[in-house]
Amino acid sequence: MISKLNERSREVFRLIVEAYCDTGEPVGSRTLSRQMAQSLSPATVRNVMADLEDAGLLFSPHTSAGRMPTEAGLRLFVDGILEVGNLADDERKKIEAQCAGSSQSVDQVLEEAITTLSGLTGFASLVFAPKTDSPLKHIEFVSLSPGRGLVVLVMENGVVENRLIHVPVTLPPSALVQATNYLSARLVGRTLQEAHDEIVNELESHQVQLDTLTQKVVESGLATWSGSNNANDALGTLIVRGQAKLLEDVTALTDLERIRTLFEALETKNEMLKLLTLADGADGVQIFIGADNKLFNVAGCSMIVGPYHNETNNIVGAIGVIGPSRMNYARIIPMVDYTAKIIGDRFR
Repeated sequence: MISKLNERSREVFRLIVEAYCDTGEPVGSRTLSRQMAQSLSPATVRNVMADLEDAGLLFSPHTSAGRMPTEAGLRLFVDGILEVGNLADDERKKIEAQCAGSSQSVDQVLEEAITTLSGLTGFASLVFAPKTDSPLKHIEFVSLSPGRGLVVLVMENGVVENRLIHVPVTLPPSALVQATNYLSARLVGRTLQEAHDEIVNELESHQVQLDTLTQKVVESGLATWSGSNNANDALGTLIVRGQAKLLEDVTALTDLERIRTLFEALETKNEMLKLLTLADGADGVQIFIGADNKLFNVAGCSMIVGPYHNETNNIVGAIGVIGPSRMNYARIIPMVDYTAKIIGDRFR
């Protein structure tokens, strides 16, 4: 559709969208006529705006008010008109410093990445963490307190993971030692998924006699790492940071009800995981605007998602920013893209 717009219509449309992304407010014809590169009267600008509204790219939120872009208009702007900027040197250095540190913990790298991204953009950020496919070098269960334990995983690629797990309150420390010995004999040299499948098969065929408590530890530890018991969650882990930042500018979301709906959406883990996995197989950053996905159909928000790759160039996760649909796409798109690349370097 962008090719069907003449130069005058493109300029009016661009100015309206840029003003909306900057202020969240509708733009009137008098304001636009003063900003146009070519001299146009307010009446001429109104006619252009009316044509863009008929095309479904603009709408008027109130009678006799200015115009704002529709979700279709935002989509067209992002796909056909937007000029993506470059990261400022200080932003680039901050991302590198936070994401490219010496820590070997995947959790820490991802936490630092989304905390930095949330701070730089002013919006909530989220990351879809990968399953660990590297073979295990060492595993150990440690008792912390009644009902809580720690599983320490050391991968052959040097990554160290510490995971909290829930265990039966009455579980004795000796059961954790037994679980450590049992798993060490089966996991070392295998990926977690390979070991999980083998253990499940053994349990089902009764080839291994484990007492009830130790069996629970085995199942709990592996389930906690690989995903929840819900098959839809088996793809990995979701971390969200900075939701409170979405409340700082309520003009972007026209009423508090929409903000409430957004927070409810953020709690819907399965939908978030489905959305983030849409980045799988795609090249570069993906932008989801409003009705592009059912999660934000009501919330009036957008999400920018960038996939990151491992040493074999396979997509293993994604990082993104979620905020109002009037976010500064030109600034945030390269920020998400660069952060995803820095994270990907940690998996190579």
